[in-house]
This record gives sequence, structure tokens and C-alpha cells, in this order.
Amino acid sequence: MKKKYTSSDIEVLKGIEPVQKRPGMYTDTTNPNHLVQELIDNSVDEAISGHCDEIIIHLHNDHSITVEDNGRGMPVDLHPKHKVSGVEVIMTNLHSGAKFSEKNYKFSGGLHGVGVSVVNALSESLTMKICRQGDSKEYSMSFKNGKLSKKLESGKKTSAKKQGTAITFKTNDDYFDSLDLNVKELTHLIKAKSILQSKLKLKLIDEKYNTGNQEFFHNGSLSDYIIGENDSTSEYLPKESYYGTIDAESYIMEWSALWIPESIEPLQESYVNLIPTMYGGTHVSAFRAGLIDAMREFCDRRNLLPKNIKLTPEDIWKNISFILSFKMSNPQFSGQTKGKLQSNHLLASLTSKLKDKFELWLNKHSEAGEKLAELAINNAQARILSLNKDSKKINTRSILLPSRLSDCTLKDIKVTEIFLVEGDSAGGSAKQARDRSYQAILPLRGKILNTWELSSLKILESKEVKDISTAIGVIPGSDDISKLRYGKICVLADADSDGLHIATLLTALFYKHFYPLVQAGHIYISKPPLFRIDYKKETYYVIDEAEKKSILKKLKIDEDSPSVSITRFKGLGEMNPSQLRDTTLSKKTRKLIELTLSPGNKDNILMDMLLSKKKSLDRKAWLEKKGDLAQID
Repeated sequence: MKKKYTSSDIEVLKGIEPVQKRPGMYTDTTNPNHLVQELIDNSVDEAISGHCDEIIIHLHNDHSITVEDNGRGMPVDLHPKHKVSGVEVIMTNLHSGAKFSEKNYKFSGGLHGVGVSVVNALSESLTMKICRQGDSKEYSMSFKNGKLSKKLESGKKTSAKKQGTAITFKTNDDYFDSLDLNVKELTHLIKAKSILQSKLKLKLIDEKYNTGNQEFFHNGSLSDYIIGENDSTSEYLPKESYYGTIDAESYIMEWSALWIPESIEPLQESYVNLIPTMYGGTHVSAFRAGLIDAMREFCDRRNLLPKNIKLTPEDIWKNISFILSFKMSNPQFSGQTKGKLQSNHLLASLTSKLKDKFELWLNKHSEAGEKLAELAINNAQARILSLNKDSKKINTRSILLPSRLSDCTLKDIKVTEIFLVEGDSAGGSAKQARDRSYQAILPLRGKILNTWELSSLKILESKEVKDISTAIGVIPGSDDISKLRYGKICVLADADSDGLHIATLLTALFYKHFYPLVQAGHIYISKPPLFRIDYKKETYYVIDEAEKKSILKKLKIDEDSPSVSITRFKGLGEMNPSQLRDTTLSKKTRKLIELTLSPGNKDNILMDMLLSKKKSLDRKAWLEKKGDLAQID
């Protein structure tokens, strides 16, 4: 008998329950770094508004964390509608806060009203201490697992001048892969906040990770920061950096930029209301377009371009290292983690202003401008030379597609996908499991070439690489992705160590030789299952040992229990087409991760350590240190 679908099946999540039900929608669940950032951002908003000049971040031995500021203190009076204190409303309700209008905060990062309530929802314990200026009392309240455990009460008397909020929380390990913070990233974030908000002092007290106590205070401009971050090279241009500001009615923008040698990974950091936007957005797009347009016009007016040379955007942008701070009222972000600004209504006017600013700077600093033009022209000439060499090896207009490619029928890259599948066996199953209308399959044979230290011309001697290049319609090392044939290029390898090795080699191939595809968000990594768990009438597919243990823990059963059956897949080829469809190809059930770029030079350093022949000693040391984390197949 089929179960009826009625109104009683509709579940309504209240308060902060949605966060606990789907934590990944609200924060990065790898570690608690983003929770700490949410609290720091709230304190920084007080600093931006002129009410706070000191923030203390305290990392305690027991994994608890305190963030304290000397701002105005969260409101403790009764909310007129909810009839409880304002701070209780904020902590126990999503989309509550004082930043939806501009009455208290002209520029702020906490716009969705969910940041601090997310911290509360995902903490096993949270305690607050609040001092309001002129009140002479310290207020406190506590929560357990997001629920109020101790109501707001006034305690010891304080100085009438004392003000601020201190929040101490301990993350609930049910929601995170690890409770350990990435202290290096946290320290970089705190340092950046001090640079971006002049005269704000930030202290980091570390009792847990032995990195020592640090204090950050900056009273200069972004120009000092960008030069300091690039002081390892004396070859950057210009020597004083390209620094500027725009102060408009609804936003303020400040930036500093240098052009550096190609051999050095550029520092590219952008912030909105002091929140890092690692995926850029409107402000970065406008900055890029303004600089490119201005440089092209500068070259045209001064007749600097050699015959038959035309500058592409990447020729100009390729070597830039920059820090960009954008402050605006009511910014629109792409998600709660606020990694990308999507206030697109500003794009055209902001691009125009930035173009005008750079044109004025180029004309005022004509000697430096001509050196930057020379750098762009050299990039263009190297690109054209590379393309001419590559065209002798491969011509996507005339060459036949690889015989092993099972192509899809649709041609619209907004929907098309190609799966690079490890092995002919898995490739055969994938061909049967796919949706032929928009999913293409290219089986790969054996381990792919390590392309990390090879030129884009050299790697085309590998048949597998040449087939990939031909199939996707992009030449290695080229910035031109206009002939891209698939919107998603998905690496599909076994979940075991060999499969992970192949996935790493393919990741290196795309990062090193098809970088524009990674930048544009076209590369994805499939996460096929390593185990199948059958319990009662339910089937669970899990990607690794950690997820297997987590599922068994939630089911409250032991691995050796006779009521549960656990199957380990030796490889994708073991799966029948229906299993492969359900676990890796169907949009409804698959696990597909976009390959994204980390800030700074971290990706380059990691890949270099893993794949460079010159870094064998570093790799050995890393294996000796991390080898115990490897899982035995």
C-alpha cells in the first residue's frame, strides 16, 4: 500500500533549527573558522561605525573560543514585539539583527541576520557577557546546543564607561569534520582586518595551538600592505604601487596594486565591508575591466603596440597582485559564507570610475605606464608564439574527436557535462548510466602523465592529454576558452588511493595548463562511494571511512552487527549502471565538488610539494608527518 502525502508530512523548522538540520547551507563545516569569523565580523562592524577600537580573540585549551570587543554591547532591553531581550531574539532567531537598515550601520558585513545565531546553533555551549555604556552592570546569558539554558541576568557592577560584548562558544563536533581551527588562515584574516580598518587593534591569544600571542595594529594605507607582502621580489612595478580610492554616496572603494614577474604567484585579495570575498564578484570584475580598458587606450594613444599585436584581458591582468577593500550599504552576496559579491547594479558605473582613475594615473606616471604596457605586450607575444606552436599539434576546428569519446547530443555549455572516467570498465558502465542528451563520457587508460613541470606544448605528446584537450575544445596554456564544448568537466576516479592519485594528476593538469577553466568554475571532482551500507530496508552510499563511521553512529549500530551489511567497492567498474547513475551521475543524488582556488599562493605550494621532482625531500617529510592519516586499502 502506497503511503499518502498529506499536510501532516509538511515539517516547519523554527528558530535556528534550519541551521542544525542543514549546517552546510550556512557555514563551512570543514572546521569552525567561519564561526569565529562571523563573531569577528560583528565586532568589526562596530569598528566601521566608529564604536569599537579593540577586538580580542582567545583560543582556549578546551577548543572553546572567545571573541570580545569594546563596542556598544548587544541590546539587553525588551524587544517590543517578542517581549524578550533583544540579545535573546538575535541569538535564537534567523534573520534578526540591526543591519537590515542603515540606522545603526551604514556599512556592515552582517546583513542576513544569521551569523551569530548560526554560531549559537552549532555550539554545544555558548556564554555571553555584555556591558552597556552608562549602565554600570554586566549582563550574562548562556545557551546549550542552541537553546537558552540561563536567561539574561545582571551581575557584578562595572565602570559606567565600560562597554562591549564577549562571546565564548565551544563548537558541537556533530556538525564539523574537525574542531581544530586553521590558525594560519585565522591569523591572516585578523591581520587583514587590521590593515583594512585603520586604528583598529586586534589581539590573538593562543593557548591551544602554540602559535604565541599576537597583536595587530595598522595606521597606514593599503599601499604599505601590498608592498610588504611582495617584498620578496625587487622586480615589481610600479615601485610605489598603484593606489587609489573612490568615495561615492553608497560605497567607498580603496585599492593598491602591483605587477610582478610571472614566476611569482600573485597576491589577490578582495574584501567587502572587511569580509574576505575569495571568489571576487562585482568589485573585482569592475576593477579588472577598468584597468584593462584603460591600459588598452593608453597603448593605442601612444602607439605602443607592435603590428598585428592585440592585447587580451589576460595579457594585462596576468601579473597583477592587488588588495581591494570595498565598503557599501546593503551588499548582495552569493551565500551566507559571503565569498562573492553580487551587487551587479553597480558594475557599469564602478567600471567607468575605475577606468578614469587608472587613465589619470597612467598619464601622470607615463614612464611606469609604458613599463606596464611593455609587460602586457611581452605576455601577448609569448601567448601568440605558444598558440602558433600548439596549432601545429592540434587544431580544434579540423581534428576529429577522440574515438573513445561518447558525446552528448546537446551543444549548450550551460547544461553539457563531460566525465573523465578512470578505466574502460568504469567508462562502459558510465556510458550506460549517463543521460545521453547532456552527459559525455571519455574513458582514460592508466595513470595520466604528471604534467606539473612540463610545458603546455610538451604535454600534447601524451595521447590522454591530447584527447582531453580535443574533447573539451581548449588548447593547453591558452587563455581562449571560447570554443569550450562542456560547461562542467568532471573528474571521475575510484574512491581508493589509486583513484585519488589519478584525480590529483588531473587536478594538476587543469590547474597548471587550463587555469582559465578553473578560474571560471568549469572543473569539478566527483566523489564516488567507497562503501555501500544496507540496513533494514535502507541503502546508504558513503565516500570514505569517516563518513561510514558517521552513518553507523547515526544509525546507532556497530559495524559487526548482523543486521547491517557493508560492501566495499574495489572500483567504479564494480558498479552496475544503475548504481553508478545514482551515486555519481544523477544530479539529484551525486556528490560533485567544484575545483576552486585558495587565496594567496597556497594551491601552488601544495601542488609543487606533491608533484615536483625537486621537492622530493619536502614530500618525504610531509609523508613522514602525515603518513599515519593514510587509510590502508
